[in-house]
Amino acid sequence: MRPFVIKDKSVPSGEINFPGDKSIAHRALIISAISRGKTNIKNFPVCDDSLATLGALVALGVKISRSNKQVLVRPGPGLLKPVKPIFVGNSGATLRLLLGVLAGQYFTTKLLAGKYLSVRPMARVNLPLRMMGARITAKYKGQEEYPPIVITGNKLKGISYRMPVASAQVKSAILLAGLSAKGRTRVIQPVKTRDHTERMLKAFGAKITTDGNSVILNPGKSLVSPGEIYIPGDISSAAFFMVLASIIPGSNVIIRRASLNPGRCGIINVLKRMRAKIEVSRPKDMKARSFEPMGDLSVSSSRLKATVINSGEIPSLVDELPVLMVAACFARGSTIIKGAGELRVKETDRINSMSRNLKLMGADIRVVKSGSKENIVINGKGKLKGARLKSFGDHRTAMSMVVAALAAEGRSEIDDVSCISKSFPGFIATLKSLIKR
Repeated sequence: MRPFVIKDKSVPSGEINFPGDKSIAHRALIISAISRGKTNIKNFPVCDDSLATLGALVALGVKISRSNKQVLVRPGPGLLKPVKPIFVGNSGATLRLLLGVLAGQYFTTKLLAGKYLSVRPMARVNLPLRMMGARITAKYKGQEEYPPIVITGNKLKGISYRMPVASAQVKSAILLAGLSAKGRTRVIQPVKTRDHTERMLKAFGAKITTDGNSVILNPGKSLVSPGEIYIPGDISSAAFFMVLASIIPGSNVIIRRASLNPGRCGIINVLKRMRAKIEVSRPKDMKARSFEPMGDLSVSSSRLKATVINSGEIPSLVDELPVLMVAACFARGSTIIKGAGELRVKETDRINSMSRNLKLMGADIRVVKSGSKENIVINGKGKLKGARLKSFGDHRTAMSMVVAALAAEGRSEIDDVSCISKSFPGFIATLKSLIKR
């Protein structure tokens, strides 16, 4: 593929609507597939990851039809044994959430992953599912496990599980398995993570409660579709435009119907702390459209100030950290991101990919080890220069570097931006709709 070239600074201005949040879309598809009644899912994000979940469910015998941004799920009496291994691409959410569902099915399924997902750790989800009774084999390397994964469902038992690492995907896999288990399932999180699964299960009638950092599921109640689900715009996708509008003078961008889930608003909280000009509004007509909170965001250019991002904040903005690293380059002072090690086990090592690229653009960035944790320190210079950049096959690195290049002085080129289709195929088109030369 030809490199993506950005020659000049550009000023973004205008209004945009984003495709539905893919984290919510995964859960909407999966929970609809194991419930009674049809579910019409609106504002469905047509990207590689959400389509991987859709394809996997079709392979398990679920009838699903799609028309542009609308999906109709018509579940049968139960999931069926697939006729061949299921390929989930590079979607970690697809793989981990499906493992939770398949743990309680009385058949064997082999799950294959793409190049980048095949090197992401899976013991964190496999171990608690084995404790519940699932039979799982995987590729082993040292103490860690990786795809491909073969899972044979079994009679499950509820467990009380204290998660060593904060992960909404692991929590969700355990809760989905808990739907088929005998007895109560309790998941104790080190810090609260996004609660899309809990909200979705409640909307379908599950007996689920929260107590501090604990989530408790009592099985035995059949899930019933609410009939229709509206998916708010993806705040992780919006983050790139929020940072872009904040760092380029003269910018003004309005983002419509974005997800405002408290577990996903870390990006808004941090940017406001950095003195970004962000106004949030919640029109009344949006409150009735979704069980997930959503609203409009108005973002205009500002002079950013450095901040400290503590490790307890990481779960609420882990996907947005790469573009926040770009924002930090334009902020006055030293920004510190504490306990950022989880970035090393994403689609690529994002600490490495972002550090290498930003250094090429003249950024003052370093990684400091503090015991077992890694902190990222960025001394903002208020500017970046154009450079030859690499996406490392990672969608969030690629989009972050597009943002950095648009705000930089001089010409930049990014080796390959095709990976952006994983989460936001319309990213470049949306960007062009806002640019004023």
